[in-house]
Amino acid sequence: MGAGVPQSVPRAGGVLLPPSVVAGLRAAARRAADGPGRAEALPYDTVAVPLRHGLETVDILRLRGICGAVLSDGGGTRLLFLVPAGTAARWHLPGSSCTPGAAAGPDAGWLVAPQTEGGTLRATDPWVLRSALCEAAGTLMAGGFGPY
Repeated sequence: MGAGVPQSVPRAGGVLLPPSVVAGLRAAARRAADGPGRAEALPYDTVAVPLRHGLETVDILRLRGICGAVLSDGGGTRLLFLVPAGTAARWHLPGSSCTPGAAAGPDAGWLVAPQTEGGTLRATDPWVLRSALCEAAGTLMAGGFGPY
């Protein structure tokens, strides 16, 4: 681990999302699934990054039109990017953590809503997110805002 690089440790059980968010995501997953019982588990893993780093990343992704759902945690210290399930098993990027799934928890708010106009779920591609996180880190360091 590099000196001065913040490290996040994944928590067991996934990132805590507000109960209303979990209910909405489950409903959207059921609409998108082939059968009514197939989508009870949330089809997401969650990448957590510090707030400033996350905001810069969201700007990069939105400018390119490829930003999926993003949630701000209840404490206002992190941003949570929803990525496809299975990402946590392959994720390793210092300064971020990826936890499998999500569970109901304290209130938080959406920065980027999880659905497109057609009502389909939209997660961020994990490797596009990784690239944008690296680009954002470079931008923050060059601007004198690092380590973030």
